[in-house]
Amino acid sequence: MAEKVKLTISPAVAAYVRPGTALEVRLAACATAGNMAAPDRLMLLFCLTKDAESTVRDTALSCLKDLPEAVIKGYMESSIPHPLVIESLRLLCRNYPAEPVTADAAVIEEWNAPDDLSDNAGQNEEPEEEAGTVNENDEEFLSKYKTAQQMGIGEKIKMALSGDKEWRAILVKDANKLVSGSVIKNPRITEGEVLTLVKSGIQNDEIMRLICANKEWIKSYKIRKALIENNRTPVQNAMRYLGTMGEKDLSFLAKSKNISSVISTMAKRLLLNKKK
Repeated sequence: MAEKVKLTISPAVAAYVRPGTALEVRLAACATAGNMAAPDRLMLLFCLTKDAESTVRDTALSCLKDLPEAVIKGYMESSIPHPLVIESLRLLCRNYPAEPVTADAAVIEEWNAPDDLSDNAGQNEEPEEEAGTVNENDEEFLSKYKTAQQMGIGEKIKMALSGDKEWRAILVKDANKLVSGSVIKNPRITEGEVLTLVKSGIQNDEIMRLICANKEWIKSYKIRKALIENNRTPVQNAMRYLGTMGEKDLSFLAKSKNISSVISTMAKRLLLNKKK
């Protein structure tokens, strides 16, 4: 018989996984985990991957797979990282560090939702900022595009951080993630451009992470909705934004076949709660 391994959890984690906890609470815990310190966050998600309900297990697994590398490093440097949790991270997480973690390298990236992301925040949508369009047949645009082909990575990054809308439109599609990610850090980029980018179905995970980490952009109802509809958005973020949607959008998301079943199922549950 295999030897039993003792697993000690904190009261904060126990509140979501103790016997008798409602399914809705366990599902919501996957999103709540993002507000916890790294040790509790990792332990909670690990416990939820063992849940009897497949929807909870799948959601927790998705959250673990998309964890930022810095959060994983933070957990590994906590006082008592559990070997079972570490093994799960090693097998599941896309961002599992390739090199051993040292104390100096750990930087825990925690995102706290802005105060105005309440359940009612989506009822009054703000006017959408016009993103404008970039004519890719324009002579100046084509000239910049050709110039970009001759630039080194360092030059591209510098231009991505400071260039105008045309340069941003070119470099955000660059195959090098350091270049495309730098476009999102450009102080001149507008919410309209970000919204257009998210709606375009961008496949760059780093860009999606940076957008989700920007508190000012996440205040935009339309950006949150677009992020929910984009399947590259980390599940824990999409679940959090889901709670800020109005009934009309929840109804749409509950029926949508273009988003993951985890998100649409949660939308149905939130919609039912609003109608009670």
